[in-house]
Amino acid sequence: MKIDRLLGIITILLQREKVTAPELAERFEVSRRTINRDIEDLCRAGIPVITVQGSGGGISISDSYKIDKTLLEKDEIQAVLYGLKGIDSISHASYFHRMTEKLAGKHTRIDGGVIVIDLASHYQKPLTQKIEMIKTAIERRQCISFMYYYEKGECRRQIEPYHLIFRWSSWYVFGYCLHREAYRLFKLNRLWNVEIDGKEFIPREIPQEEMEFDDYFSNKSFHLKALFSSDEKYRLIEEYGVDCYSVTEQGKLLLECDFVSYENMRSWIFSFGDKVEILEPLRLRDDRREQAENILRNHRD
Repeated sequence: MKIDRLLGIITILLQREKVTAPELAERFEVSRRTINRDIEDLCRAGIPVITVQGSGGGISISDSYKIDKTLLEKDEIQAVLYGLKGIDSISHASYFHRMTEKLAGKHTRIDGGVIVIDLASHYQKPLTQKIEMIKTAIERRQCISFMYYYEKGECRRQIEPYHLIFRWSSWYVFGYCLHREAYRLFKLNRLWNVEIDGKEFIPREIPQEEMEFDDYFSNKSFHLKALFSSDEKYRLIEEYGVDCYSVTEQGKLLLECDFVSYENMRSWIFSFGDKVEILEPLRLRDDRREQAENILRNHRD
């Protein structure tokens, strides 16, 4: 688009002392004649662009205008572009390369930077499709429906989508559930067969307390107390940090923590096999015993 190209030309001129028309034409993949018309449009808009013909000439912006050239510092530009590379990992469009033309000048090197952000998952293709579809629905203010799978079973939901959220290595959509008549957070990996219904909605005035997304993750109600084998130290540290446990006289690792979901707590603790002894809650101890009995029953000759 022309406006994007004009913004890109201004950004380049703010970052560089001088640039030639052929160079701009090559960068934006247009003709030199188009670049000349763009320069004329910028001049008419009040941007003091100076062109010098002949050897050593080129296009520049008046020094008096360059007082404000540092709209973004180099490290700020890099931070923006790092974020865009992360968005590209779950997007059909390449925002990174498009914005590099506008933000990064010739001397701003960001390829091969020290930070790599990858927001994709093992299900990258369906995840990208979900995100693109939900993003479109949010922009158009249209309801979406989907099948949702969770610990209580499965059901078809219809929501007014408001936000896509990335939290703790997972993607969520926040919206108003028409079935529950309440705001809800849905995990995208549990959400399938997404459809844009075409039903438009008027955006609600979302109460501030509903926008406190930490409450969806920190309203803990299931307390776990368990003893782990010392072999599992690395897993405990990976999940909760180096100060999450205490060492008993027998060399066991005592962990106490809270979970929002009983099913998440159950799945996590059961993944340790015989390397853990559950102390609390009693319900989880009973579940563990029942699981062990079922395993024995299923493997009898």
